Amino acid sequence: MSSFRVSGLQAEIFRPLYGLSETELSAQGVMRVTASGEGAYPCRVSLRDATPGEAVLLLNYEHQAAPTPFRARHAIFVREGATQETPEPNEVPALLRRRLLSVRAFDAANMMVDADVVDGVVMETAIERLLAREDVAFLHVHFAKWGCYAVRVDRV
Repeated sequence: MSSFRVSGLQAEIFRPLYGLSETELSAQGVMRVTASGEGAYPCRVSLRDATPGEAVLLLNYEHQAAPTPFRARHAIFVREGATQETPEPNEVPALLRRRLLSVRAFDAANMMVDADVVDGVVMETAIERLLAREDVAFLHVHFAKWGCYAVRVDRV
């Protein structure tokens, strides 16, 4: 299997939102919500699910910004105060293992060239198959049920 790295979003992007009032967040289209259940609020920065009672920010994020037909944005959760998590090469974070995933392969021109839907417990199978293609530059992983962006996967 080729080596890969799963990457969450950078904390610096969201740090200016931490601690803002409800009014300030609302002006930016962001909502602060309280995690009400186990495993229902996956943070895209810390790559952990929020614990019940924890504050999370719900916001729209452009995860595919290239000016192609596949340009995309969707709602994501970020645990308020989250710090960056950097998994080791070939490590799949637990929050991915517990979910049905859509794995989308993009070429260097940011065009989608392949995709698969897999159970998170066997995510490496899809990663290996898609990264074996020479035309694939990177992968985007989405939570299949809600369709929202989860992480990026690159060769290392």
